[in-house]
Amino acid sequence: MATVGGGWSAAAHRVELRHAIRHLRDRGLYTAAKWAAEQLVGLPEEKSSSNAGPSSAAAASSEFEKSKLKRPSRQKDSATQVGTGYAGSRYMQEADDEEEEDDDLLLLAKAFFDMREYRRAAHALQGSTCKKAFFLRCYATYLAGEKRKEEEIIELAGPLGRSDAVNPELAGLEQELFALYSKGALDAFGSYLYGVVLHEQQRKADARTVLCVSVNAYPWNWSAWLELQALCTDHDILTTLNLKNHWMRTFFLASVYLDLQQNSDALTLYRTLHPLFPRSDHILAQTATTHYNLRDFDEAEGLFEELLRSDPYRLEGMDTYSNILYVKECFAALSHLAHKSVLTDKYRPETCCIIGNYYSLKAQHEKAVLYFKRALRLNRRYLSAWTLMGHEYVEMKNTPAAIDAYRRAVDINPRDYRAWYGLGQTYEILAMPYYALYYYRHATQLRPHDARMWCAMGQCYETEQLNMHDAAIRCYRRAVSNSDREGIALHKLAKLHESLGQADQAAYYYRKNLERMEADQNEGQEFVDALLFLANYCKNQGSLEEAEKFCDQLLDHGGPAKEDAKALLREIWSVQQHTASLPPLDLELYSP
Repeated sequence: MATVGGGWSAAAHRVELRHAIRHLRDRGLYTAAKWAAEQLVGLPEEKSSSNAGPSSAAAASSEFEKSKLKRPSRQKDSATQVGTGYAGSRYMQEADDEEEEDDDLLLLAKAFFDMREYRRAAHALQGSTCKKAFFLRCYATYLAGEKRKEEEIIELAGPLGRSDAVNPELAGLEQELFALYSKGALDAFGSYLYGVVLHEQQRKADARTVLCVSVNAYPWNWSAWLELQALCTDHDILTTLNLKNHWMRTFFLASVYLDLQQNSDALTLYRTLHPLFPRSDHILAQTATTHYNLRDFDEAEGLFEELLRSDPYRLEGMDTYSNILYVKECFAALSHLAHKSVLTDKYRPETCCIIGNYYSLKAQHEKAVLYFKRALRLNRRYLSAWTLMGHEYVEMKNTPAAIDAYRRAVDINPRDYRAWYGLGQTYEILAMPYYALYYYRHATQLRPHDARMWCAMGQCYETEQLNMHDAAIRCYRRAVSNSDREGIALHKLAKLHESLGQADQAAYYYRKNLERMEADQNEGQEFVDALLFLANYCKNQGSLEEAEKFCDQLLDHGGPAKEDAKALLREIWSVQQHTASLPPLDLELYSP
């Protein structure tokens, strides 16, 4: 398990993040800049903030720098002292020094970039030699190509159709960036963009190497970490990464563990980070998502409510919160969340997903699909919308559309167990158990501790086409060992052993299931089946008093089970009366 690297004070983290926000914002990396700003606010309050003016932050930074390095130049000293002991500190100082070199053309290009006029921004920087201008030109060119790709997708394949459109600028960018990278002349931001281009070209191993170089040189670029995370499709790949020790690495590992469904490890790391960033909404949101993945819905709901109290207009991650409200069937809370999201930003993918969940809970599946499609028009790679739309198509018995939606989700993120599970369910509906097994196996590999995955695979093995009872039993036992909350596996195991004539094993699982249902006060048909089998089993084993007890419980239920219990009681009383009427056995007659 990784630990937080460095061991610096909150003041060091604060200065690092303040510098990073400026560097990232000036290069158009707004997602990374926003993330860094959120962590900056998440740090503990400065001690002098309660009785100081606006300059208190600068004074604290200056005092920290002097105490550490004893150097007169505040700007350069701060860049050095907040470093991590490797290339990151040097790069921060170089980046600060370069801020003074911004010329008029760079300011013009940045204005074009902010207005999303990427071609104009790239053209304005032709011939500029400074590193910031070079990165901004290449990044603007890349985004212009992405914009053109999206336009071609809409023109050629419709808003939700498939398309082979690619970014037309990738080849030129790859050649230009490779020429500098091979000479060691590419800075951390350029290496990040080169990694993105390599990833787009499906050169994943090379992309991982280049992105590791980028984050080791400048670890405060969260966008680079996210790009690297997308390339870590399993834990084996993660262990091969050459990452230097820094507190940003801990954020990265926690996020990767969450993506790989290693939720306990992720939760441990976020708990490690929380003392350093006690007011971080990011850590709170990720912790809530971890509890959601662990199916601890009450805890996750409480954390999301706390998150909304802290940031009432937040939409990021609220689609996960709506999933929790959907599972718990909280109509009023989900309606309130949907209404609030519309007032915040009607045309955000998260808002559309929340509304889709609301209509799905009301069983208005056509309207739900409409809003999930709207979310995909806003963001074609929005994973939750594809998966949830697949669920809706299953409810509507539109299996071809469901399969297509789930496949799109898997294409976007092969680690989305819900899409694999949905594909398995869909093919099971189509009575194609071999296909269903293939997808269920993928789901169990991603979620080996999720009892639902094992139950689904066990039911698939039970189908008439496969009739593989031994394999089904193994799956159900795995489900039981992983805390099957619904008790599906216990009932299935009891029924399977009963059908195979294995009465002792069947009785064992019926007893276990009976204990679970009594604890949950659930007296449905499974409860009746367990009582009836155990009554017969105990009678046959000669445990007449126990059998009579089970029959007495059955008398409280109506239907055929009550008549069966009466018949069993008559048999039990008959046996008891016959036993009582027999004369005592005289052992002296048989003595030698």
